[in-house]
Amino acid sequence: MDHVHPLPAYLVQRYKGWKATKYEENSAWYRRLADEGQRPRAMVISCCDSRVHVTSIFGADQGEFFIHRNIANLVPSYEPDGNQHGTSAAIEYAVTALNVAHVIVLGHSQCGGVQGCLDMCHGRAPALEETTSFVGRWMDILRPGFDLVKDVPEENQARALEKEAVVVSLKNLMTFPFVQSAVEAKQLSLHGLWTDIGEGGLESYEPATNSFVKV
Repeated sequence: MDHVHPLPAYLVQRYKGWKATKYEENSAWYRRLADEGQRPRAMVISCCDSRVHVTSIFGADQGEFFIHRNIANLVPSYEPDGNQHGTSAAIEYAVTALNVAHVIVLGHSQCGGVQGCLDMCHGRAPALEETTSFVGRWMDILRPGFDLVKDVPEENQARALEKEAVVVSLKNLMTFPFVQSAVEAKQLSLHGLWTDIGEGGLESYEPATNSFVKV
Protein backbone atom coordinates (compact mmCIF):
# COMPACT_ATOMS: atom_id res chain seq x y z
CA MET A 1 0.00 0.00 0.00
CA ASP A 2 1.89 3.01 -1.32
CA HIS A 3 -0.28 5.49 0.58
CA VAL A 4 0.95 4.26 3.98
CA HIS A 5 4.14 5.88 5.28
CA PRO A 6 6.48 5.45 8.27
CA LEU A 7 5.65 7.28 11.49
CA PRO A 8 6.85 10.90 11.56
CA ALA A 9 10.26 11.28 13.20
CA TYR A 10 8.96 13.50 16.03
CA LEU A 11 6.48 10.80 17.09
CA VAL A 12 9.16 8.11 17.00
CA GLN A 13 11.29 10.34 19.20
CA ARG A 14 8.44 10.88 21.66
CA TYR A 15 7.72 7.16 21.80
CA LYS A 16 11.35 6.34 22.60
CA GLY A 17 11.34 8.99 25.30
CA TRP A 18 8.20 7.49 26.85
CA LYS A 19 9.58 3.95 26.66
CA ALA A 20 12.84 4.97 28.33
CA THR A 21 11.18 6.93 31.13
CA LYS A 22 7.52 6.45 32.05
CA TYR A 23 7.32 2.88 30.80
CA GLU A 24 10.56 1.79 32.47
CA GLU A 25 9.49 3.41 35.73
CA ASN A 26 6.14 1.58 35.65
CA SER A 27 6.95 -1.55 33.65
CA ALA A 28 5.59 -3.90 36.34
CA TRP A 29 2.21 -2.12 36.19
CA TYR A 30 2.07 -2.35 32.39
CA ARG A 31 2.91 -6.06 32.50
CA ARG A 32 0.20 -6.60 35.10
CA LEU A 33 -2.32 -4.82 32.88
CA ALA A 34 -1.29 -7.02 29.97
CA ASP A 35 -1.42 -10.25 31.95
CA GLU A 36 -4.58 -9.65 33.99
CA GLY A 37 -6.61 -7.65 31.48
CA GLN A 38 -8.44 -4.39 32.02
CA ARG A 39 -10.82 -3.64 34.87
CA PRO A 40 -11.82 0.00 34.39
CA ARG A 41 -14.26 1.42 36.90
CA ALA A 42 -15.71 3.94 34.48
CA MET A 43 -16.40 4.51 30.81
CA VAL A 44 -15.94 8.05 29.53
CA ILE A 45 -17.65 9.17 26.33
CA SER A 46 -15.91 12.34 25.20
CA CYS A 47 -15.35 14.41 22.08
CA CYS A 48 -12.58 13.70 19.58
CA ASP A 49 -11.37 17.27 20.11
CA SER A 50 -7.61 17.18 20.74
CA ARG A 51 -7.96 19.79 23.48
CA VAL A 52 -10.05 17.47 25.66
CA HIS A 53 -7.59 15.30 27.58
CA VAL A 54 -9.71 13.00 29.70
CA THR A 55 -6.94 11.26 31.63
CA SER A 56 -5.23 14.56 32.47
CA ILE A 57 -8.44 16.15 33.77
CA PHE A 58 -8.92 13.34 36.29
CA GLY A 59 -5.26 12.43 36.83
CA ALA A 60 -5.99 8.90 35.65
CA ASP A 61 -3.49 6.15 34.94
CA GLN A 62 -3.62 3.43 32.30
CA GLY A 63 -6.37 0.93 33.05
CA GLU A 64 -8.66 3.33 34.94
CA PHE A 65 -10.93 4.54 32.13
CA PHE A 66 -12.53 2.84 29.16
CA ILE A 67 -12.61 5.81 26.79
CA HIS A 68 -14.71 6.25 23.67
CA ARG A 69 -14.39 9.42 21.62
CA ASN A 70 -16.58 10.71 18.82
CA ILE A 71 -17.68 14.01 17.33
CA ALA A 72 -19.43 16.06 20.04
CA ASN A 73 -19.49 13.21 22.59
CA LEU A 74 -22.86 11.99 21.33
CA VAL A 75 -24.70 8.77 22.08
CA PRO A 76 -27.23 7.65 19.45
CA SER A 77 -30.48 6.05 20.51
CA TYR A 78 -30.67 2.26 20.62
CA GLU A 79 -31.03 1.10 17.02
CA PRO A 80 -29.91 -2.54 16.52
CA ASP A 81 -30.62 -2.35 12.79
CA GLY A 82 -29.15 1.12 12.29
CA ASN A 83 -25.73 2.17 11.04
CA GLN A 84 -24.40 3.98 14.11
CA HIS A 85 -22.72 0.98 15.66
CA GLY A 86 -19.29 2.32 16.71
CA THR A 87 -20.45 4.15 19.82
CA SER A 88 -23.17 1.58 20.55
CA ALA A 89 -20.63 -1.26 20.40
CA ALA A 90 -18.33 0.54 22.83
CA ILE A 91 -21.20 1.09 25.28
CA GLU A 92 -22.31 -2.53 25.02
CA TYR A 93 -18.79 -3.80 25.69
CA ALA A 94 -18.23 -1.44 28.62
CA VAL A 95 -21.51 -2.30 30.33
CA THR A 96 -21.95 -6.00 29.56
CA ALA A 97 -18.36 -7.26 29.34
CA LEU A 98 -16.31 -4.89 31.49
CA ASN A 99 -19.14 -4.24 33.98
CA VAL A 100 -18.14 -0.62 34.52
CA ALA A 101 -19.76 1.05 37.51
CA HIS A 102 -20.04 4.48 35.87
CA VAL A 103 -20.65 5.90 32.40
CA ILE A 104 -19.61 9.53 32.09
CA VAL A 105 -20.58 11.77 29.16
CA LEU A 106 -18.09 14.65 28.96
CA GLY A 107 -18.95 17.69 26.86
CA HIS A 108 -16.75 20.74 26.37
CA SER A 109 -16.59 24.40 25.35
CA GLN A 110 -15.89 25.57 21.78
CA CYS A 111 -17.07 22.23 20.36
CA GLY A 112 -16.79 22.28 16.57
CA GLY A 113 -19.34 19.51 16.11
CA VAL A 114 -21.95 21.31 18.19
CA GLN A 115 -21.24 24.52 16.26
CA GLY A 116 -21.82 22.57 13.06
CA CYS A 117 -25.20 21.40 14.33
CA LEU A 118 -26.05 24.95 15.30
CA ASP A 119 -25.11 26.18 11.84
CA MET A 120 -27.26 23.49 10.23
CA CYS A 121 -30.23 24.42 12.37
CA HIS A 122 -29.80 28.07 11.35
CA GLY A 123 -29.48 27.14 7.67
CA ARG A 124 -25.85 28.25 7.48
CA ALA A 125 -24.19 24.93 6.65
CA PRO A 126 -25.44 23.52 3.31
CA ALA A 127 -22.44 21.18 3.04
CA LEU A 128 -23.41 19.50 6.31
CA GLU A 129 -26.95 19.04 5.04
CA GLU A 130 -25.71 16.79 2.21
CA THR A 131 -26.54 13.10 2.64
CA THR A 132 -22.86 12.38 2.00
CA SER A 133 -21.72 14.37 5.04
CA PHE A 134 -20.77 11.96 7.81
CA VAL A 135 -20.44 14.82 10.28
CA GLY A 136 -23.83 16.27 9.34
CA ARG A 137 -25.66 12.97 9.64
CA TRP A 138 -23.96 12.26 12.97
CA MET A 139 -24.96 15.69 14.27
CA ASP A 140 -28.59 14.91 13.39
CA ILE A 141 -28.58 13.14 16.76
CA LEU A 142 -28.40 16.56 18.40
CA ARG A 143 -30.97 18.35 16.24
CA PRO A 144 -33.84 17.77 18.74
CA GLY A 145 -31.71 19.54 21.35
CA PHE A 146 -31.74 22.74 19.29
CA ASP A 147 -35.48 23.14 19.91
CA LEU A 148 -34.67 23.49 23.62
CA VAL A 149 -32.09 26.25 23.13
CA LYS A 150 -33.41 28.15 20.12
CA ASP A 151 -34.92 30.87 22.33
CA VAL A 152 -31.57 31.47 24.07
CA PRO A 153 -29.75 34.62 22.81
CA GLU A 154 -27.76 33.53 19.76
CA GLU A 155 -24.42 34.44 21.31
CA ASN A 156 -25.12 31.94 24.10
CA GLN A 157 -26.65 29.16 21.99
CA ALA A 158 -23.41 27.27 21.33
CA ARG A 159 -22.65 26.80 25.01
CA ALA A 160 -26.27 25.90 25.74
CA LEU A 161 -26.26 23.32 22.94
CA GLU A 162 -22.92 21.89 24.12
CA LYS A 163 -24.57 21.13 27.44
CA GLU A 164 -27.72 19.89 25.73
CA ALA A 165 -25.51 17.41 23.84
CA VAL A 166 -24.60 15.88 27.19
CA VAL A 167 -28.26 15.69 28.23
CA VAL A 168 -29.34 14.18 24.89
CA SER A 169 -26.65 11.53 25.25
CA LEU A 170 -27.69 10.71 28.81
CA LYS A 171 -31.29 10.27 27.65
CA ASN A 172 -30.23 8.10 24.72
CA LEU A 173 -28.11 5.91 26.98
CA MET A 174 -31.29 4.84 28.77
CA THR A 175 -32.76 3.55 25.49
CA PHE A 176 -30.22 0.71 25.57
CA PRO A 177 -31.91 -2.20 27.39
CA PHE A 178 -28.70 -3.40 29.04
CA VAL A 179 -27.94 0.12 30.30
CA GLN A 180 -31.44 0.57 31.68
CA SER A 181 -31.30 -2.83 33.35
CA ALA A 182 -27.93 -2.11 34.99
CA VAL A 183 -29.08 1.33 36.16
CA GLU A 184 -32.29 -0.05 37.65
CA ALA A 185 -30.31 -2.78 39.40
CA LYS A 186 -28.04 -0.04 40.84
CA GLN A 187 -25.04 -1.67 39.21
CA LEU A 188 -24.41 1.34 36.97
CA SER A 189 -24.68 5.09 37.38
CA LEU A 190 -24.72 7.70 34.62
CA HIS A 191 -23.02 11.09 34.87
CA GLY A 192 -23.03 14.21 32.70
CA LEU A 193 -20.13 16.66 32.73
CA TRP A 194 -19.09 19.75 30.77
CA THR A 195 -15.59 21.24 30.83
CA ASP A 196 -14.45 24.74 29.94
CA ILE A 197 -11.20 24.30 28.01
CA GLY A 198 -9.87 27.81 28.55
CA GLU A 199 -10.73 28.07 32.24
CA GLY A 200 -10.16 24.45 33.22
CA GLY A 201 -13.61 24.43 34.79
CA LEU A 202 -15.81 21.39 35.25
CA GLU A 203 -19.59 21.33 35.65
CA SER A 204 -21.87 18.43 36.52
CA TYR A 205 -25.43 17.89 35.30
CA GLU A 206 -28.10 17.94 38.00
CA PRO A 207 -31.28 16.24 36.72
CA ALA A 208 -33.42 17.59 39.56
CA THR A 209 -32.94 21.15 38.33
CA ASN A 210 -32.02 20.32 34.71
CA SER A 211 -28.92 22.45 35.09
CA PHE A 212 -25.14 22.23 35.29
CA VAL A 213 -23.34 23.17 38.51
CA LYS A 214 -19.65 23.67 39.21
CA VAL A 215 -17.78 20.67 40.55
